[in-house]
Amino acid sequence: MKHIIKGKKKKRSMGSQIEFNDTLKISKARGFPVGLNLEDHLKTPAESQRFVGRTFTFWNPGERIYPRPPTRVFLVEEMPKGDWLYWGHVHIVRQTMIAGKTSGDFKIVKIYDPEYQRLMTKNEAPEGKSYFLHL
Repeated sequence: MKHIIKGKKKKRSMGSQIEFNDTLKISKARGFPVGLNLEDHLKTPAESQRFVGRTFTFWNPGERIYPRPPTRVFLVEEMPKGDWLYWGHVHIVRQTMIAGKTSGDFKIVKIYDPEYQRLMTKNEAPEGKSYFLHL
């Protein structure tokens, strides 16, 4: 729908924009598991496996739809500088969209070993966003 205001055309958006995502990218502030960190994972990868099977709550700005189980969703930690760090796979077990915000619960179903995690992050993060580019 277009309105003319003082001789200028102004485009007015109607409705909402919904994104379909196969990646849950969240920071610790938005629900990434606080106890899951790269330093510990590199030292003792087996310890990180204790997160498999656990359910966590998340939220993200914007309206997003994630696939339902059994389809996997990639779990990506958004690092403080905005870099991406791939961790594994999750199932989105609950999701709600309200007022431009998506929230829900995810269950971790797979944690990558450190070598594979590095390769996934290097190869799958958007250009310039890999956590490992800045080390």
